[in-house]
Amino acid sequence: MAGAPARTLIRGATVITMDALGDLPQGDILVTGDTLTEIAPIIHADIHTGDMQVVDAAGCIIIPGLINAHMHTWQTALRGLAANWTLLEYFQKMHAGLATVFEPQDLYIATLVGALNQLNCGTTTLADWCHNNPTPQHSDAAIAGLLESGIRAAFFHGTPKPDPKPGERPFWEVPHPRAEIERLLKAHQGQPLLSVQAAVLGPHYSTLEVALHDFAMAKELGLIASLHQGGGPARTPDGWQKLEAAGLLGEHINIVHGHALSDLQLQRFCELGMSFSAAAESEMTQGHGHPLTGRLRALGRAPSLGVDLESVLSGDMLTQARVALGMQRSLDNVAYRDTYGTIPRTSTITTREALSWVTVEGARMLQQSHRIGSLAAGKQADLVLIRATDLNMQPVHEPVNTVVMQTSLANIDSVMVAGRWKKRHGQLLGVDLQPRLAALQASGRKIAKALSLSN
Repeated sequence: MAGAPARTLIRGATVITMDALGDLPQGDILVTGDTLTEIAPIIHADIHTGDMQVVDAAGCIIIPGLINAHMHTWQTALRGLAANWTLLEYFQKMHAGLATVFEPQDLYIATLVGALNQLNCGTTTLADWCHNNPTPQHSDAAIAGLLESGIRAAFFHGTPKPDPKPGERPFWEVPHPRAEIERLLKAHQGQPLLSVQAAVLGPHYSTLEVALHDFAMAKELGLIASLHQGGGPARTPDGWQKLEAAGLLGEHINIVHGHALSDLQLQRFCELGMSFSAAAESEMTQGHGHPLTGRLRALGRAPSLGVDLESVLSGDMLTQARVALGMQRSLDNVAYRDTYGTIPRTSTITTREALSWVTVEGARMLQQSHRIGSLAAGKQADLVLIRATDLNMQPVHEPVNTVVMQTSLANIDSVMVAGRWKKRHGQLLGVDLQPRLAALQASGRKIAKALSLSN
């Protein structure tokens, strides 16, 4: 928003920092420009200067901005269409079907509205995994939507997955287009809220030659390389060993899903510092298997979380935290009963840990822990005000429990990204939603009708 105040003083909230400061039952936050400059029980500041906005946050809980570590935002116009599809149906109907009729303007409106919805739900950072971009114009349109929304975003440049036509090389034999990645890096260098990363095929979905090319490209360009792992037999079963032997694995590699990994592979990847992103609700719905959460915890690690597919389910990240928490608690409880014949004496996972999956771990995955994921002086001012006085929230006995287990979209009062309010008093700011929703509806009808999936 133009004309935003140089300083914002937020007063009297319960503050959950997810950082060394811990929780403040009642605290103040001072924002200067795009940065958190002070968090304390009481901040004494001159509130009568013209550059200061004072916000009374009594009755609110403040948390760090949520981080959606994996979402295919280009599918926003197809919300709910794939809700009953298994993963195999999704591959055929989405990637080999619906995806092939997308034009650049379809990616633009889907990404814009999808990103706005993330802000509305309290997500301040979105990892947009865009793998339906057959032309540079498609990528440019998607990025334009991210920039217009005002969300903090990592654009993971991917490649489409259509069935090969006669005479065409199948997608799994095509190296990632390095020149296009370099073009995007140059075009968006210095964007404060946008980074460009790589959404590669990986050895599960490509030949060894392609995997070696793509991983080397990401390392040379200093990019996070994110890849899907799972969903049927691997095209290159020994690919991971070859990639490690070539020195191409490390903290910059992000594995999404990961159900096909053996225990030994998972342990080795943790030792190498690689990150993991789960999409618990999507994985359970489409048939991937149980999320990696418990297997990672046994190795002293934790996942970041993503929505994955709004064509299947809701874009709300607190729902994802709750689903992932509930699923792993259930698995742990069943294992305990099978071993000891009784109910466990206590839960294996706390709500605070679940909240870290959608804040701290998302920042770690994006290699931005120094900037986002928690509230601390010097970090970016990305935060969410949750209205804790609402009917479904009272009484608040333990704020973290209330955030994870009670909070819904209806309670997300305000959202700040880099010191600028994107949502206040339950309303998105600076955007006329009606024409954008109309454009989204028209895009969705056109795409679905092209393949006779809607009237």
